[in-house]
Amino acid sequence: QVQLVETGGGLVQAGGSLRLSCVASGSIFSINAMGWYRQAPGKQRELVASITSTGTTRYADSVKGRFTISRDNANNTVYLQMNSLKAEDTAVYSCMGLVSLVPNSVFTYQYWGQGTPVTVSS
Repeated sequence: QVQLVETGGGLVQAGGSLRLSCVASGSIFSINAMGWYRQAPGKQRELVASITSTGTTRYADSVKGRFTISRDNANNTVYLQMNSLKAEDTAVYSCMGLVSLVPNSVFTYQYWGQGTPVTVSS
């Protein structure tokens, strides 16, 4: 079993900060990449930030300069530091991992966490 668990969501005022964490556990050989997605009520899910196993990062334009994604490979953990939060950032944030289950695998598999809600009051 592979499990991803997100923590760190909550209620914060506009301009404040939160740090989200996502820990992957189970029968994992390696994690090729991890990403944070969010879905606001009535909106489609969107990619917020991603990071590869070697540290290459990408961000949605809407969060660039405010959010920072990082990883702790030793603990199979990815973080999302969220600064200067805006009301528009309110959403359920979910972690996704691209996981290899065996050495030299041809395939990777997507695993998703349950999500952690972030509410930013204006």
